[in-house]
Amino acid sequence: MSKIKPSKGAPYARILGVGGYRPTRVVPNEVILEKIDSSDEWIRSRSGIETRHWAGPEETVAAMSVEASGKALADAGIDASRIGAVVVSTVSHFSQTPAIATEIADKLGTDKAAAFDISAGCAGFGYGLTLAKGMIVEGSAEYVLVIGVERLSDLTDLEDRATAFLFGDGAGAVVVGPSQEPAIGPTVWGSEGDKAETIKQTVSWDRFRSGDVSDLPVDSEGKVKFPAITQEGQAVFRWAVFEMAKVAQQALDAAGISPDDLDVFIPHQANVRIIDSMVKTLKLPEHVTVARDIRTTGNTSAASIPLAMERLLATGDAKSGDTALVIGFGAGLVYAATVVTLP
Repeated sequence: MSKIKPSKGAPYARILGVGGYRPTRVVPNEVILEKIDSSDEWIRSRSGIETRHWAGPEETVAAMSVEASGKALADAGIDASRIGAVVVSTVSHFSQTPAIATEIADKLGTDKAAAFDISAGCAGFGYGLTLAKGMIVEGSAEYVLVIGVERLSDLTDLEDRATAFLFGDGAGAVVVGPSQEPAIGPTVWGSEGDKAETIKQTVSWDRFRSGDVSDLPVDSEGKVKFPAITQEGQAVFRWAVFEMAKVAQQALDAAGISPDDLDVFIPHQANVRIIDSMVKTLKLPEHVTVARDIRTTGNTSAASIPLAMERLLATGDAKSGDTALVIGFGAGLVYAATVVTLP
């Protein structure tokens, strides 16, 4: 017989507050068109993007995270000292160690909270939310801060016609805490590593270690390009539209609800055409509010779902207590979907 005492966590977990931060600089498509042969109409028709936010020198991954987290804490009515863990999903913090989560936890004033980063691309928020739920139910933390943050402008090749217009910067955060009723459903998640080449970094960091950059891509001025995110657009589109609609349906089934029971749909903000196709495939009723934050925010990877959630609540397009389906998917290829009650 085991001598280990059973954990004393909460019966369930829920999102208690949400906050977002968008950099002050708004970048219209016209700026993107300075370096690629395209048009505003083409960008809008292919992605739905009209503008995106790009971070300035002071708007670091840590700084944006602290701003978004402060709003989430205020929204939840929870002091930072009560946060037991800080989980940060990002692919654009360029120091391998220490985790940026430790700096964020300290700047927020947590009481030595556990802190770590995860790298799950555009599905990172869903991964973080699942980990937070587990910690609260298991009893290792009473409140957990989950942050999705990116400075993807640092990983954008502005001369790549296929991706230059896609990415934006920002941070979204939620406070997850105990609940007496189910408010975060079972997570349907996974990976398809055989498709990893469809979204990837153009050059690995270790290529720069030797100093031999003779065969690396160069820009129009002959300078070696900084590593960027590249993707096979059509392959990613087909995968997202057909496979992720199945995953979204599985998340609904796992939560025991039908599309008619939904109030809100918050998919990763990758592409308006993908979002619209998923809505059609899932046969979502007209009463379901669909997040299309990508139009003015761009694709912010791990930050896109909490940023879209925060905007829907701020504008009144969604309200506290609404039932929402959230799904993230991207590089890996990885995915995570669940049903939540909005804070």
